[in-house]
Amino acid sequence: MTRLYQSYANRGMALENLIETTNQTYLNRGWAVVHKRPTPVKILRTIGTSIVSAHLEAPSTVDFNGVYQGRAIEFEAKSTKEDRFPLKNIHDHQVEHLRMCNKVGAITFCIIEFAKHQEVFFVHANMIVNAWDEAKKGGRKSISYDDFVYQCEIIQPTRGVPLDYLAVVDKLIEAKTA
Repeated sequence: MTRLYQSYANRGMALENLIETTNQTYLNRGWAVVHKRPTPVKILRTIGTSIVSAHLEAPSTVDFNGVYQGRAIEFEAKSTKEDRFPLKNIHDHQVEHLRMCNKVGAITFCIIEFAKHQEVFFVHANMIVNAWDEAKKGGRKSISYDDFVYQCEIIQPTRGVPLDYLAVVDKLIEAKTA
């Protein structure tokens, strides 16, 4: 199993920065247009050019959105240092957004990093939504690392792309059309 961090271990790049670099590569190659969605913040007070006080204006949806092969793409990026993914790391409005977008045909997923294992997984939104629904009914409040290993795919640095999540999307599209 190839580890993502073999070539990126000492660069100190956070997961979102790695995704931003990946998205810029996709854009430069004309493969996809995917951007980080800004969090709506209301600035309350400034001193000169420095923001002194601000608050979230409204809940955002998910971290990234865009277009790939003529379809909307929506995903959330999360990282955990544990051997499980606590569902408290994702919010109600994010799960509902993924659920709704998936229902109308968007490509929806999460990119979840297990820092301890130096692995980043492509997680179809259905896995998160189903786990969320079960947790709301009193079920487990987290998803184990082993569940990700058996049910998800590790995102590899391929085709000259640091975190080539579209390679996994392509496999899913091919499987649906086969």
